[in-house]
Amino acid sequence: MKTRQRLISVPALILGLFFFASVTRGQVTDWRQITIPPLHEFHPQQPLRIALPNGMVVFLQQDHELPLIRGTAMIRGGSPDEPAGKVGLVEIYGQVWRTGGTKSKTGDELDDYLEARAAKVETSGALDSTTISWDCLKDNFDDVFKVFVELLREPAFREDKIPLAKDQLNTGISRRNDDPLEIAHREAMKLAYGASSPYARVPEYATVAAVTRNDLLNWHQSYVHPNNILLGLVGDFDSTSMEAKLRQAFSSWPKGPAARKTEVSIPEPKPGYYFVQKDDVNQSAIRMVHLGTTRDNPDYYAIEVLNELFGGGFTSRLFSTVRTKKGLAYYVGGGVGTTYDHPGVFQLSMGTKSGTTAAGLDALYEEIDGLEKNPPSADELKKAKDSLLNSFIFRVDSKEKVLRERMTYEYHGYPADFLERYRAGIEKVTQGDVTRVGRRYIHKDRLAVLVVGKAADFDRPLSSFGPVAAVDITIPQGPTEKREVAASNAGGKALLAKVIEAFGGPAKVKSVKSVRQKVSLVVKTPQGEMPIEAEEVAVFPDRSWQKMGTPMGEMSMVVSPGAAFMMAPMGTQDFPASRKEEALKELRREPLSVAQHADDPKFVFSADGSANVGDVETKVLDVNAAGAEVRWFIDPENGHIVRASWQSTGMGGPGEVVADYGDWKTVEGISVPFKETRTRSGEKEASIEVKEFEINPKVDPKIFEKPAPKTAESSKPSSNQ
Repeated sequence: MKTRQRLISVPALILGLFFFASVTRGQVTDWRQITIPPLHEFHPQQPLRIALPNGMVVFLQQDHELPLIRGTAMIRGGSPDEPAGKVGLVEIYGQVWRTGGTKSKTGDELDDYLEARAAKVETSGALDSTTISWDCLKDNFDDVFKVFVELLREPAFREDKIPLAKDQLNTGISRRNDDPLEIAHREAMKLAYGASSPYARVPEYATVAAVTRNDLLNWHQSYVHPNNILLGLVGDFDSTSMEAKLRQAFSSWPKGPAARKTEVSIPEPKPGYYFVQKDDVNQSAIRMVHLGTTRDNPDYYAIEVLNELFGGGFTSRLFSTVRTKKGLAYYVGGGVGTTYDHPGVFQLSMGTKSGTTAAGLDALYEEIDGLEKNPPSADELKKAKDSLLNSFIFRVDSKEKVLRERMTYEYHGYPADFLERYRAGIEKVTQGDVTRVGRRYIHKDRLAVLVVGKAADFDRPLSSFGPVAAVDITIPQGPTEKREVAASNAGGKALLAKVIEAFGGPAKVKSVKSVRQKVSLVVKTPQGEMPIEAEEVAVFPDRSWQKMGTPMGEMSMVVSPGAAFMMAPMGTQDFPASRKEEALKELRREPLSVAQHADDPKFVFSADGSANVGDVETKVLDVNAAGAEVRWFIDPENGHIVRASWQSTGMGGPGEVVADYGDWKTVEGISVPFKETRTRSGEKEASIEVKEFEINPKVDPKIFEKPAPKTAESSKPSSNQ
């Protein structure tokens, strides 16, 4: 039997039945006549507050819906309090606190212990505090709470877990310029607060490298004292019994020094136009910023309504005009930022096609002016207030969320009933209040305007708005061993000649224009070793094509002066400029390529003594290959390069890469190594075995070309909506 297509959705059908029932009862004849009942009074269940004699403040929130108990300790002291030379310390501390285990159990042993009980204990470090929390079944509370207390008071911060935490931070650093939205947010915060401000600075390779185990221990000893801790529990327990357990666990813990609060001065940002050049995008990320205010400001509630009306939702002016009516934005929004303990940031955010960048800026300015020229109407005010009040419940729709809010107010010194004040504060806001706070907290003449995008595609130059300052987002490389290879010396030239002879002689070396090889790799990943079959074509001096079969599917990578990109099942992606430059350096370091530049003045060869590599006393040759430095360790008996080392920035940050070569074989008169083992910063990275090697193969130049989109339309958005 055929079924008819359902033309009316279930919610619409229910609404229709409701309307029909209303009509049949004679209540209304038009949906606009339906009366919306007033909101219920808001009286959330407040947690019980207990102050222990040692200064620890405890909040107990009973919730018997499920047999679970959760707890979180907020500890004063966050990333603004870390030294400027060790930015990232709090993040590393927050991770190694847990992974480093306790004095009685390693982090791995804790994993097994907690997993057997379907529980977890986690730690973290953030902007305003560090935290340690647990989550467990009611029946396992005693076992899990013991782990929590031991980790809180006796962490081990084992040395072997620190490199992993640093690698994860360094990976983030290495990729932080990949996403234009991330760039825009980061650099906008620097413009708003100042690049060196604790509220805007970011970890660098050097600051991460500077963090030691002693720093983690000292941080813990400085901040983790009961008088600096707020402890909140929610779950299936009796408050009287739980209070007794907590007093027994913590009352004997003596007070410590109060957490020191770093005083941070925040100057007004310098107005103007700032630009980050990013040529691998077809969109512009726009930010307009200046300082905002704090939540204890009497104007807080009026600001909330202003933000909702101006840039907060689907009915806001920014969304309905800039995005919907003008079709200029993929996303748009913003408002006056408010935080608890320091000024927030007024920020307007927008994403638009490269070709509508200037038009997008014009539209944002027009909407700012519109706040003054067209004050909010009564209908706009009502929609904004209704939206805020109707969505407010989702902030506190569980007892656990109420507990978190209450702890946050306590932590920052806000009134205990700050949550309950919200509804009344919003309801009292008038049209005049919104107009007043708009004038007071939004200043077009104070804006620092940032654009991240491709200038060549803009509809008109950014300079048409005023002078433009270029923003340098180059990632500092951090502490590395600097090898000064300023000039060639006689010993260096002699060693190079020996290497060239070992390859097959000058004539053979110069005859090599390209090579193709098929290899088997075993690559170390965080999940274990991954076998990969790969094929590579290198055309000297500056083009490379690689194809790899991986568990995620086949991937290809192309590097050339004109383009550097990766093709994978999910699509084609350009390499960031830094990754492209690193890949080109890798090509210039290739031994055969270097050997072809014996007479190139841009290549420098300097002998630098001897060094033992295994049982071989090698001769050291420092090479500067047109800016790509590498050190060769050469067997003086046969001229083979036993080892090469160089500084490189990988996913885990900068470090020394060491390649050990072996199993030399001769192919068409050229001697090359068929085995290579590679390490980075002392950790094994990959092992490589050559299966096939071909000299001067026929190479299709099209393999180095970036593929065109499948259709003309797929290369660009059909609209900004």
